[in-house]
Amino acid sequence: MYKNSFSIQNKEPEEMKENETASITVLPEGYISETLSITSPRDACRAAAISKGFNSAADSDIIWERFLPPDYNVIIARAVSPLIFGSKKQLYFMLSDSHILLDSGYLSFRLDKESGKKTYMLGARELSIAWQDDTRYWEWGHVPEFGPQTRFQEVCILKKVCWLEIRGKIKAAMLSPKSTYVAYLVFQLTRNSRGLSLPALTMVSIGGITNETENVYLQKPSRRSRLWRIRLDGDYSFPYRRKDGWMEMELGEFYNDEGDEGEVEMAYEEIRFGNWKNGLILEGIELRPK
Repeated sequence: MYKNSFSIQNKEPEEMKENETASITVLPEGYISETLSITSPRDACRAAAISKGFNSAADSDIIWERFLPPDYNVIIARAVSPLIFGSKKQLYFMLSDSHILLDSGYLSFRLDKESGKKTYMLGARELSIAWQDDTRYWEWGHVPEFGPQTRFQEVCILKKVCWLEIRGKIKAAMLSPKSTYVAYLVFQLTRNSRGLSLPALTMVSIGGITNETENVYLQKPSRRSRLWRIRLDGDYSFPYRRKDGWMEMELGEFYNDEGDEGEVEMAYEEIRFGNWKNGLILEGIELRPK
């Protein structure tokens, strides 16, 4: 016994490494699958490169079933177009590689590929927009040819308003629990946009807790404008361009605890100045895990 113990302790590092790797790869596939299922999608994909045994285990439905949200069957049943998949791993990547339209086609769903947490976007038709059905102020249609592609059938295009108010809400239970989310207004500006370089107010509310942010701009004021020269006190928030070509402005951050009741409410409003505004193309409000 002492001799065997002594010989193990004096093995060369490379020999030890080879033995350790061999001992891992001979584990039963079911044991490996159970172990990988408590890691993460990224770890499971990395483990697949270790050996054939790990590769087989990493493709197991046992693993990917746990990476999918508990209500994934309900979600895919609401998809506008049926989802056809051969394994839970394939389903996971279908849900994380593209946006899936649900219900009427004005709500999109996607999984965060690394964490498996849910992302939703409320299309413009799912939002409450002041005077949205008055054709003097707004029109519904497709994005102009020069604009980015949208995942929805329609967007809401601002013709002119002096009171700009956009609100949305979603059930907290639809989001991943124990997760911090950020809500974003997703939009585009036309070449002749006007009146959108005014400081606005944004709000996110959940469980009776409301967070408001002031001095939010959809468009940076011109350096020659009165607002730029005044340099209002406080922080400024400006939008930035996404990879898909749309612009997004952060509305606020919130923590979804158990998420079993109540709603998350979000809002953007610029109603203080009374200036006429036009040239806003609204795609929706997106909620992404942080």
